[in-house]
Amino acid sequence: MMKVDDILSYCLDNLDDVTSVNSWGETGIFYNPQHRLKRGIYILTIKEKDGENDFSSNLNRADVYRVNIGLRKATFLSLFDEIPKRPAKGGIVDMNYDFCTIDQIMPHPVYAWMGWICCLNPSEKTWEALKPLILESYEYAKEKYRKRK
Repeated sequence: MMKVDDILSYCLDNLDDVTSVNSWGETGIFYNPQHRLKRGIYILTIKEKDGENDFSSNLNRADVYRVNIGLRKATFLSLFDEIPKRPAKGGIVDMNYDFCTIDQIMPHPVYAWMGWICCLNPSEKTWEALKPLILESYEYAKEKYRKRK
């Protein structure tokens, strides 16, 4: 199993102009050249505990965390064939996944409607499959940043 610190270090060491921010019970990696934006543009987050509106992965289990990655909707569709509707506040997307499953790349239980995916406690093998998706998220964040300027 990959460790949270190893995933964060990978991002900070291999992606230019990114920063790490801790808030809301998670650590986010943001694209933010020269810290021009308050936070930056999300690339990924690592959530280590359940939140008020996001408890579908049972992250309060010992040593369980979830990596969350924002992708282009076309990539999301290529992985999962559909983009679900936005769930009601406190709800989860209507997709046939057990969002508590360890070491499986799957739609994000709350933000899949925005193209986000997740994986709980990725193994080294699954981590290798996540790396290109992180790079896509990084490139997507750069595009969003350019549009904001």
